[in-house]
Amino acid sequence: MASTKLQSSASGYRAEMDAAERASRDEILALQTKRLAWSLAHAYDNVAHYKTAFDKAGVHPGDFKQLSDLAKFPFTVKTDLRDNYPFNMFAVPREKLVRVHASSGTTGKPIVVGYTQADIDVWSDVMARSIRAAGGRTGMIMHNAYGYGLFTGGLGAHYGAEKLGCTVVPVSGGMTERQVQLINANRRSSLASSAPSPGPTRCAPRSSRPSTWMRPIFTACPR
Repeated sequence: MASTKLQSSASGYRAEMDAAERASRDEILALQTKRLAWSLAHAYDNVAHYKTAFDKAGVHPGDFKQLSDLAKFPFTVKTDLRDNYPFNMFAVPREKLVRVHASSGTTGKPIVVGYTQADIDVWSDVMARSIRAAGGRTGMIMHNAYGYGLFTGGLGAHYGAEKLGCTVVPVSGGMTERQVQLINANRRSSLASSAPSPGPTRCAPRSSRPSTWMRPIFTACPR
C-alpha cells in the first residue's frame, strides 16, 4: 500500500494545490485507512459510549483492516449525542479543549462539539484549502458574513482565510445594507462568504437585487 505520509508546506497555503490534493487514489485510501483505524481505537479507549456500542455490536477496533470494514461498526445518531450531553462524547479531558461550539438546540438539547488546538489547526487548514479551491488567493479581502458565536461557521471561515493569507473583514450576519456597502467598498480583489438565506445579491447594486436568493458559500466579487 502506498505511503501514508503527505508532505505539506510549513509556510502556509498558497495558490497552488497542496500535496494531499495531488495525491494518488492509493495514497488517499492508505491515509484514510490509517486515520480511521486510529480514530476507532481512540474512541473505543476514551469514550464510554463507543466502548459500549462496539461491544454490543460484537466488534473491536482491531477488526478494522480496510475501509469496507467500517460497515461492521455501529452508526452514531443524533440521539447518542443528546443522551451524552454535554461532554460525555469527548475523547479527551475537557481541560484539554481550547474551545466549545454547539448547535442551536431548536429541536432538543444542543449538539456540543469540543476542539483541541490540533483540531483548530486542522480546521483552519481545511478551510484554507476550501477557500483556495473557490478562487481565494493570498492578499484578497474576505468579507465574512457567517455568524460568529456558538455556530462554527464564522470562526472556521475566518481562520481559514487568515491561514490562506487573506485580509478578513469579520462582519458576521445581519445588517444587510451595511453588508452591501462594505462589499462594494472592498470589491476590488475580494471574496465574500455567507450561509444560504434571503437577502440582496452579493456585490450587486440595489436596482438589480432580487427579493430573495440563495447565497453561495464563497463568491469572488467582480473588480
